[in-house]
Amino acid sequence: MGLWDRVRGLPPPTEHAAALRQADSGVAIYWRPGCGFCATLGARVRRYADRAAWVNIWEDDAAAAYVRSVNGGAETVPTVVIDGVPHTNPSPRLVRRALARTR
Repeated sequence: MGLWDRVRGLPPPTEHAAALRQADSGVAIYWRPGCGFCATLGARVRRYADRAAWVNIWEDDAAAAYVRSVNGGAETVPTVVIDGVPHTNPSPRLVRRALARTR
């Protein structure tokens, strides 16, 4: 059961290139199916979820490569890019605050 099955109401996945453009002045969330931390983050930011670009690294090779590039070679998720700065497994509070101010 993936994130989208467990946490209803999240927007559809975004491609990596579009996510990076959005993350320059907003939020992009890199995740993968089966990740409990990703599901928890999704549940805690659900109210603002449509304000983020959600990228499944198992469906986008460029996204997986990006996540490895900012995490010392590891595909650690969730990796969240806020205003162009990557954060590895950030607190839901940080992500919620960033999403709340994004429109």
